[in-house]
Amino acid sequence: MTQKYDVIVIGGGHGGCEAANAAAALGCTTLLLAVNLDTIGAMPCNPAVGGPGKSHLVKEIDALGGVMGIAADATYLQMRMLNMSRGPAVQSLRAQSDKREYSAWMKNYMESLPNVSLRQGMVKSFLTENGEISGIELAFGDRIYSRAVVLCAGTFLEGTIWIGKETMPAGRAGEFPAVGLSAYLKSLGFKMDRLKTGTPPRLDGRTIDYTNLPIVPGDDSLQFFSFLDNRPVREQMPCHQTRTTAVTHELIRNNLHESPMYSGMIHGVGPRYCPSVEDKVVRFADKESHAFFLEPEGRSTYEVYLQGCSTSLPVAIQHQIVHSLPGLENAIMVRPAYAVEYDYLPAIQFTHALMSKDMPGFFAAGQMLGTSGYEEAAAQGIMAGINAAHFVQGKEPFVLMRSTSYTATLIDDLVTKEIGEPYRMMTSRSEYRLLLRQDNADQRLTPLGREIGMVNDERWKVYEEKQASIINERKRLKQTRIHPSQEWDDALSEFDEQLKLSVTLEELLRRPRVPYSVIAKVHPAPEIFKFALELETEIKYAGYIERQKNHVAQTEKFDAVKLPLDIDYLALENLCKEAREKLNKIRPETLGQAARMGGVSPADISVLLVSLETARRAAAYAGRKDNDRAELVTH
Repeated sequence: MTQKYDVIVIGGGHGGCEAANAAAALGCTTLLLAVNLDTIGAMPCNPAVGGPGKSHLVKEIDALGGVMGIAADATYLQMRMLNMSRGPAVQSLRAQSDKREYSAWMKNYMESLPNVSLRQGMVKSFLTENGEISGIELAFGDRIYSRAVVLCAGTFLEGTIWIGKETMPAGRAGEFPAVGLSAYLKSLGFKMDRLKTGTPPRLDGRTIDYTNLPIVPGDDSLQFFSFLDNRPVREQMPCHQTRTTAVTHELIRNNLHESPMYSGMIHGVGPRYCPSVEDKVVRFADKESHAFFLEPEGRSTYEVYLQGCSTSLPVAIQHQIVHSLPGLENAIMVRPAYAVEYDYLPAIQFTHALMSKDMPGFFAAGQMLGTSGYEEAAAQGIMAGINAAHFVQGKEPFVLMRSTSYTATLIDDLVTKEIGEPYRMMTSRSEYRLLLRQDNADQRLTPLGREIGMVNDERWKVYEEKQASIINERKRLKQTRIHPSQEWDDALSEFDEQLKLSVTLEELLRRPRVPYSVIAKVHPAPEIFKFALELETEIKYAGYIERQKNHVAQTEKFDAVKLPLDIDYLALENLCKEAREKLNKIRPETLGQAARMGGVSPADISVLLVSLETARRAAAYAGRKDNDRAELVTH
């Protein structure tokens, strides 16, 4: 029996789930293939969603009609808004998740989708026809046909786990790696390389003494990832904090030779912004202590995640490290920490639609494109799934401008820059972060999702009601004039403000120290207004926002200039050698993409502009000469 689908998604992690959901939502029959169907949506590292920069991605996924935000809202143990003392551009929501509930929720959701079929299996090779993808062949010989394939293999490609000098093949602890596919991809001409990541030990929470450990509670006033209504209010579980001691640091320094990273046994590059505890002690030798967080892994398990203690040291030393920490003197380690080394595909081999430049129909997303983190994988997954569906349906690629989202920033960085370490999203990655706040992700992306069919009627109705509410409240603030009074003096005194002249409510809110809560208390809206942060930010930062919008308009002029696909960069002698080599290797699609590449200077962009104009004039002149010849022949 011939097995045929529009889209095949390989991998059941966060990228794979979003890719399958997106392709199915756009009307494609979709197969989600996983090595183990019991680990769909698994959280093998920290069972958490969000955090600085990452929460912006989750909100954007939700705004486009994705599923990660809904899953996180349905299964949280704790919700906490980070960076509340800082500006709105860097405030980030973080959920500590129940890892079992999250995975079960995601699997049930994927099984409920009418256009999605789930299957367990391992891919051996692709099927191709005339240089394009036509399906896959499984390890045991089954052939499954499709028009597009999305590879979301995570850390499974030739994955190897390291604990001290002991090693075993595995995609993650307890699971087989994907063997052979890397060699096949190399045989097709793809460049592969190695990266490394790791995970901390898990502890028996019943053996931890929490008595003197600082508590890290959830927020009293809950906020959620999804823009949809009716999110569940659940009982929250506290996290706790402990810190390394002088004994911890001495243990690590004395045993660095036992670390496969420091002994040179691991060749893959690890994540700079999520270093192992060995790295912390060596690189930050001036620090007397480092904070670790004790985070519960679920309501139905006593396992506790020791965040911050990622290591690949031998198990015996791991036990000593754990017992050197306050509160953990008698803690029992349930699962040891380990490092995992795996193959990945440098993303410069893919377009902004996340499709291979050399094999039409082959898409990729997630850690195997050089990122770290569930959120980064999911953001790539939804974009790869949308574009796989568009490819099958003969539609134009769906590519977001860098100025619209962190999702676009992530993809633009991956496909235009040679990144030699796991890429992690941070708010500092974007030059437009005041425009790309987590609270306005729906305003930026939901209309785009609606245009392509990702946003259903229910979500669109919620979006329209929210925008109408914000417009009406801003109109009220602009039109309502207030006068000095004792009531206002009392309310404003807490913020060292006074009302000496009559002003509009909008003018009052524009003052840096005056929060919207004062207006809500003294002069509330006729109906409950739920979007105060977004409106307050738009009013208080109006000047800065306008400045960034002007900057966007300028940079988008470069993004509108298409670069010929056949341009010979090596022949442009006025470009510096590094720029010629990198442009020839990456082959950017627009002048804006070229300008953002490492090694390409403003002077090189000027040379490119001159070359493009010269070519345009030459083509125009040649066209005129051809016309003249045609007229002579006619006469």
